[in-house]
Amino acid sequence: MPSGRRLDLLDPTPFDWDDADLALGLARTYRWGGHSAWPLPLSVAQHSLTVLQLRRLAKTRPTPEAELRELLHDAEEGLLGFDCISVLKPFLGGAFRELTRRLERAIYVRYGLPAWTSAAYLAHKRADRLAAASEAVHVVGWTPDEVRRTLKIRVQPLRDDPLVALYGGTAWEPWPPALACERFLRELQRLKECST
Repeated sequence: MPSGRRLDLLDPTPFDWDDADLALGLARTYRWGGHSAWPLPLSVAQHSLTVLQLRRLAKTRPTPEAELRELLHDAEEGLLGFDCISVLKPFLGGAFRELTRRLERAIYVRYGLPAWTSAAYLAHKRADRLAAASEAVHVVGWTPDEVRRTLKIRVQPLRDDPLVALYGGTAWEPWPPALACERFLRELQRLKECST
């Protein structure tokens, strides 16, 4: 890791990375296989901030602990440096799923994340799928019909980027890795302070 720590992917512990390692990994891990209609691909860090903001905009705002869990919902991908495209996951099999579970467990312990309740997980999945549908249209260049047919996501993609109100910039434009890292790390540190 950039911090000098060592992460054993087959036997991870909660002490194998620091927050800056994780933020950088997520900022350099790309969604949609790295494909983008923009000059840069979309990072998992930016996606995670989008999902968090969508949950904050919902009728029932999550607690700081739940917000931290939302922000870190794909954290294992930053440690792996790999965001597997959904259609490939069944082909990678149980061994890959066990690897990601080990990383998820280490993340949950490190950050003291609460377990998902059924209601919280359902609300999370709605936000995650809405972010995915919107990214597919505005970042990758798919049509809403392609999102419904190919991805089987039935929600209507958003027109407005929920992150513009927080950070400004051009709607749906992927951020450079250094900026995504900085913004993710700042939010991670803020939520850790609120959760203690």
